[in-house]
Amino acid sequence: MASAGRSDGLIYDRVLAELKKVGARGRLLDFGAGTGELAARLARSGLFNQVTAADIANYRHHCHTTEKVDWIYGDLNLPLAVPDSTFDTIIAVEVLEHLENPRGVAREWNRLLKPGGWLLITTPNVESWRSVLSLVFRGHFIAFTAESYPAHITALTRLDLHRILDETSFSNISVFYSEYGVVPRLTFLSWQRISNGRLSGVRYSDNVGIVAQKRIEIAS
Repeated sequence: MASAGRSDGLIYDRVLAELKKVGARGRLLDFGAGTGELAARLARSGLFNQVTAADIANYRHHCHTTEKVDWIYGDLNLPLAVPDSTFDTIIAVEVLEHLENPRGVAREWNRLLKPGGWLLITTPNVESWRSVLSLVFRGHFIAFTAESYPAHITALTRLDLHRILDETSFSNISVFYSEYGVVPRLTFLSWQRISNGRLSGVRYSDNVGIVAQKRIEIAS
């Protein structure tokens, strides 16, 4: 509720671009959809035959409702009441940091996806200069200090994310960044603004994303 059920629009733009890049289609699950702003946008995009939004919170009055989005309400730390291999694409945008067991959640994503289906996740980037400096001087990554607790409880590096997905039967794993990051103690400025876009990537982005594909098991 502290986030009001939405993430930055720049992240949504990157998510849509990455989904187009891999050719994601079919039935999509927005896992941790918040108000449904991104789910509604994806429903309007024409890329997907059906969009389902899942979240623990019902934001009611400021929820982005559309006849093209189906809703599921439930604790995302637990399995959803949805059959195996239901979705062609799953997105989890700024969600994993809120959940208790990332490997358990990754197994649930794998269960819900059809073989060859795409998974896209984003989470706070704990390897940016701002986050690393926060760890050194404040004792924790910037998105996981007292101000963000207990909303943010699970901090993961790129290597952590890669290991989790590899261990839960995902392949074709690639990393992308929000390409937007604020300057430490000068949060009204971004690295991209002061460098005219030349500073980017892992050290200068506040968010990291992963795209992966559910492995297709070949019977022996």
